[in-house]
Amino acid sequence: MSKNIQATRSISEHFESTLASIAAQAGPALSRLSPLSHLAIAYSGGLDSTVLLHVAARYAAAHGITLFAFHVHHGISANADHWLAHCTEQCAALGVTFDSRRVALRDSDKSGVEEAARIGRYAALGAMCAEHQVPLLLTAHHLDDQAETVLLQLLRGSGAAGLSGMDSWNAAPDLLGQADLLMARPLLKVSRAALESYAAAEQLAYVEDESNHDPRYARNALRQQVMPVLAQYFPGFQERFTRSAGHMQSTQKLVVELAEQDMAACADGECIDLERLRQLNPERIDNLLRYWFGLHGLRMPSSAWLSEMRQQLLEAKADAQLCVTHPDCHIRRHRNRVFLTPRDDTDRSEVEPRAFRWNGETEMRFAEFGGVMHFEPSEQGVDAAWLREQPLQIQYRSGGERLKLAFNRPTKSIKYHYQACDIPAWERECLPLVSNGKQILFAAGIGFDCHCLATGAGPHIALRWQADPLPMRKDARR
Repeated sequence: MSKNIQATRSISEHFESTLASIAAQAGPALSRLSPLSHLAIAYSGGLDSTVLLHVAARYAAAHGITLFAFHVHHGISANADHWLAHCTEQCAALGVTFDSRRVALRDSDKSGVEEAARIGRYAALGAMCAEHQVPLLLTAHHLDDQAETVLLQLLRGSGAAGLSGMDSWNAAPDLLGQADLLMARPLLKVSRAALESYAAAEQLAYVEDESNHDPRYARNALRQQVMPVLAQYFPGFQERFTRSAGHMQSTQKLVVELAEQDMAACADGECIDLERLRQLNPERIDNLLRYWFGLHGLRMPSSAWLSEMRQQLLEAKADAQLCVTHPDCHIRRHRNRVFLTPRDDTDRSEVEPRAFRWNGETEMRFAEFGGVMHFEPSEQGVDAAWLREQPLQIQYRSGGERLKLAFNRPTKSIKYHYQACDIPAWERECLPLVSNGKQILFAAGIGFDCHCLATGAGPHIALRWQADPLPMRKDARR
């Protein structure tokens, strides 16, 4: 049997085994894949995706599956229009439904052209899958791509997660914009040499992206200058890199399982109990914190940064107002609990008090204060008719304000009430007060001053402040 025929059979077998693996593991979350009726490939027109198109077209025809080929036009190369025309023609010849999107890269994107193109490409692919109701997207990543990825991550100093390489299939909601869209790589165990043999055997026409030869890109530099030397002295290194990536995947699964157990033991609602955290050794603390960051979609910090943060959390004085700044959030400590909070750069000292009247609304939005005040019927509250007559004002605390919650309790400062209600310091500055020009009537997070509470028959109204949620800053490069 010739080398080219062997390559053809091997690639077809790898393709079918990957799809069979997904089907075998299709549970409730993957129910759309059983039976699979729609399938799409990411098609650039290059060698890798051309082979994938050819193999997928044969598979789809044999199994009665509708195949789509999605192309992304970045507009970076002068040949981009030619590639689009080529892809359109090839799909027409195979009877494959073709669609494309144009992606405009932002000049201000600081992540670099290569990374910006990747982000835009996957977003466009996800959008096309959604439009055509495709549950599974195939990409043409192969064995050499896997080896390059592992080596790149090793050079960047990545841990087990980075060195795990690419999975044969996974979900990527941050990239594709869909939580239930799966992405598979059925050629991941196939070498580029095998792809070339397949293309030669089938006489496939494909395009060549000139940027693949530009050594300014790290992956190209590895492919052109490093990988050939490795192949010369360590033949078959790609398979061994892939095997190592598999070992790292197993290791990473164990690391995640340990983090899940530690999180269950240390979690206190949405925060982490500091005393329970102290029972872990430094490595497990760092592992737990990385896992916690991952749950919130935050970028991973460096080992040095994490070590410094751990030291501050554990060693700062009990009454210290600790705030460690992460690029995406703040890590804070309050009464032996650790919190992840959004970064909020609002200068509230510049927010002026705002006068308003209540005319029976169920809620009123105060955009400058970042939230909504709800007016709800209640057995205990202020008299509705009295509230309508008051010249109300919403404002932030300036200091010295006092509140009396009950007639049998003394008047205390707002600060005292915040402490008694266990409201962290960083939340206090975001909570507004409502007055009638003479006295503070209501403090968000605390309640009414007893002097304004109604004692007779209703209707009575209670106030409730709902702050707008502040999202964590997500790293688009993930």
